[in-house]
Amino acid sequence: MMSKVDDSSMIDSRSGFCKSNSIFYSKRKPYPLPPNQSLDVTTFIASQAHHGRIALIDAATGRSLSYVELWKAVDSISTCLAEIGVRKGHVILILSRNSIFFPVICLAIMSLGAIITTANPLNTPQEIAKQVADSKVSLAFTTKDLVPNLATVPLLPIILIDDSSYQSTSLKVKVVATLDEMIKKEPSENRVRERVNQDDTATLLYSSGTTGPSKGVVSSHGSLIALIQNFVARIVREEREQKFLLTIPMFHIYGLASLAMFASGLTLVILPKFDLHDMLSAIEKFHVTFLPLVPPILVALINGAKQVRANYDLSSLQGVISGGAPLSKEMIEDFVERYPTVGIMQGYASTESGTGASTDSLEESRRYGTAGLLSSRLEAKIVDPETGEALSVNRRGELWLRGPSIMKGYFGNPEATATTLDSEGWLRSGDLCYIDEDGYLFVVDRLKELIKYKGYQVPPAELEALLLSHLEISDAAVIPFPDEKVGQYPMAYVVRKMGSDLSASAIMDFVARQVAPYKKIRRVAFITSIPKNPSGKILRKNLIQLSTSKL
Repeated sequence: MMSKVDDSSMIDSRSGFCKSNSIFYSKRKPYPLPPNQSLDVTTFIASQAHHGRIALIDAATGRSLSYVELWKAVDSISTCLAEIGVRKGHVILILSRNSIFFPVICLAIMSLGAIITTANPLNTPQEIAKQVADSKVSLAFTTKDLVPNLATVPLLPIILIDDSSYQSTSLKVKVVATLDEMIKKEPSENRVRERVNQDDTATLLYSSGTTGPSKGVVSSHGSLIALIQNFVARIVREEREQKFLLTIPMFHIYGLASLAMFASGLTLVILPKFDLHDMLSAIEKFHVTFLPLVPPILVALINGAKQVRANYDLSSLQGVISGGAPLSKEMIEDFVERYPTVGIMQGYASTESGTGASTDSLEESRRYGTAGLLSSRLEAKIVDPETGEALSVNRRGELWLRGPSIMKGYFGNPEATATTLDSEGWLRSGDLCYIDEDGYLFVVDRLKELIKYKGYQVPPAELEALLLSHLEISDAAVIPFPDEKVGQYPMAYVVRKMGSDLSASAIMDFVARQVAPYKKIRRVAFITSIPKNPSGKILRKNLIQLSTSKL
């Protein structure tokens, strides 16, 4: 739901703020949205006019898929899925590292109106089983080495992405097909295809909440189309061929947004797993022009600039796009000094919002500390968390967002949906922000308490619940601890039970055995009591100040 302004003169052209309704409007040029409501995102992407030839390249092997081969594979896979009974509304899990087939599978699933859910390959079998049960997964795509991670859900049909000669092991898993077999299948024009509307669910991606377990974010085909159109609008269009190198995990919304490349005919070079040497070699070998990344990779490029320039030819690189956390003035200027021919852009977004704000040039990025201008077609409010009053320019409050890329809600969780989305479609971001007199968004602090480790989200409450299950721990709190290389990592303050001599290393080992590597606690301090407010809420800011005061 977008608001209408009767008198456009009420909108300040400099800030985008409308004093009649206290809404900030995007200053970006609106991107086009398809009027046809009976449209799935795969059909939309395939219908976009472009002159692209190569769609995908595997950076590790050099294997490529042309656009002709891409769409033939999508049709073949969707034919096979329909034949084995996949229908509109069925939830399909993709458990895989980056692969040139990851986006192909996504497009095939969504073409049928089925729903994608993804999982981090680093997650434990228990974490994955929990997501499978919560999202009611009907079928899973995975790789041979990740099959054991699905062994705790033995009745789940599995399609193997990478190995046509897979032999069943002692694991009680049900392999029903291989991707190689599917791609060889001739597409059928008679396959079952139900009518899909833009409002139908396309993806169910899991986002860590600040309390309790992760929640499934429901996004529609229309939301993805808006996300794709926004991304395409940001790309600098030139006559020469454009190539994006994907280092970001495709299971994440940031990586999944790479589907936008196929709507504009660009080439997507896929790095199966991140390695700095492999990334730099791929830029040189495939003449990559754009590099989406997260701040820790940017830091590595800055710190190793002398060796990088000496050993790799990065002359094709036109720009980097940073997401996941804001860049400091020092990081931006250090990067510009070392790579003067490479533009730098950054953005603010979430799984729930799809888009948020971005800087689309070095000039915009040099408004230091900003997340950028509001994304096209997006509206924002800055709301006082205490009074609910919508605030004006340069005043701090919670950022609320509304627009076509916003999620539909949380899967099977009406309570969480109601506290995040209001009846008018406003998404409460949980971030303390302000918008300045030129319309630039600044993120001051997180009202939400997520820890950002290398771009991964780590909910403190999940780790606190795990710590409290230890027989020798009476209370615990988990906070973000700043680190130049990874952004933040989880640090625990622990109250031991009387008489216990439990060590910090034993606590870290206890947690590490039960969570994915990015969630591991990497620092422990002991304390006599956890500071809390009268209602029992942990005063994390007190602990953060305590932890950093000793640096």
